[in-house]
Amino acid sequence: QVQLAESGGGSAQAFGSLTLSCVASGYTYSSPCMGWFRQAPGKERQGVAGIDSDGSISYADSVKGRFTISLDNAKATLNLQMNSLKPEDTAMYYCAAEPSRCYYSNPIERRNFNYWGQGTQVTVSS
Repeated sequence: QVQLAESGGGSAQAFGSLTLSCVASGYTYSSPCMGWFRQAPGKERQGVAGIDSDGSISYADSVKGRFTISLDNAKATLNLQMNSLKPEDTAMYYCAAEPSRCYYSNPIERRNFNYWGQGTQVTVSS
């Protein structure tokens, strides 16, 4: 059973930085499809950043140039470096994984993923 454990959420001031991490376990596939999603109160869960098994990366327009996703396969850890944070980045952030290549060409397509973490809260104040 694939399990995902996020960490690194918390509070930050606008223009500040946070780094989220997600440790994956329960599968042996070396190059999974993985991504970060977020959900603000009253809104749908949306893709933030994703990485496919070939290393291709996709970002939501709202975070391009500010967020960086990276995957450490040796540690089975997915990271999200978030810089220049804005109040509108406030949300619950979820890690998602699929132990295969992404089925849909865009790694931040929600339908790619069957496995989700419990989420970590990010709150950005102005």
